[in-house]
Amino acid sequence: MSRHGDKIRKAALSLDAAASSALAASWSRSLVMHGLDPDATPKAERLDATAWREARERLGRLSAVARPAMDRLFAAVCESGCSVVLTNASGVIIERRGKPADDATFKQWGLWTGVDWSEAREGTNGIGTCIVERRPVTIHRDQHFYASNAAMICMGAPVFDHEGELAGVLDISSCRADLADAFVGLLADAVADAARRIEAENFQLAFAKSRIVVAGDSAGGPTLLALDPDDLVIGATRRARKAFGLSPQSFVHPLPARDILGASETTGELDGAERSAIRRALAHAGGRAAQAARDLGISRATLYRRMARLGLRRR
Repeated sequence: MSRHGDKIRKAALSLDAAASSALAASWSRSLVMHGLDPDATPKAERLDATAWREARERLGRLSAVARPAMDRLFAAVCESGCSVVLTNASGVIIERRGKPADDATFKQWGLWTGVDWSEAREGTNGIGTCIVERRPVTIHRDQHFYASNAAMICMGAPVFDHEGELAGVLDISSCRADLADAFVGLLADAVADAARRIEAENFQLAFAKSRIVVAGDSAGGPTLLALDPDDLVIGATRRARKAFGLSPQSFVHPLPARDILGASETTGELDGAERSAIRRALAHAGGRAAQAARDLGISRATLYRRMARLGLRRR
């Protein structure tokens, strides 16, 4: 048994360590739940071309949205011996960016399209552990479960779809042995920020015909709500769902935005948007209320009531 394997087994089998350390808990899952051997050298198994294309198609719009973000991210880190990958929710690499000079190294390690990097397959790693924990994680060299992965530093960030479900992981992995810890922190921040941008853009495309409201800061992910023409909330990002206690049932029978956010917080924003919409409709109709109401999809009486509430005078 290797020194690395002994360290992993000792921590993984210690109840105190697994309870107090997320890393030890991951080692324990790898050893006990998945029955992996830290001293083994697993052979990377790739999906065949057809299965990989099908997995890519299932990821759908999000894969297309992620490509420009991956290009920008790779352009910023490519000189640091880094590879950028996007996986699906199962940990299979769907998209990849890397320098040709580094390709042989990453291919040997299995960081290649079609390869499964779930915890069940590769033990503790930046992709699989991120999937389990649903949060950004950084796995430094010998923190990897397998000794054969101990030359890498992996920084993974979860990407959630427009319904708040895990869609995949965006990951930066480095093959450089001299990567400074401070730079690793910058890379981790960069990949988390890119993941949040992918989520936000994907959400906006999913609700392209809806009004999107920013309902809070984006420190832990985009806090976005999608509103229909009646200001009913018909969609929310994962961050927004957690912040406002929204469940899938919340969208079966949509609630008014004010009921979710609180009238005091949203009156100005929502009223301002409604006022602008009414004024545009009236301007387009040359001041004719009946035509403006038809354009807005409401009755003339409803239009007049809303105008009175918003302080808009009839012409």
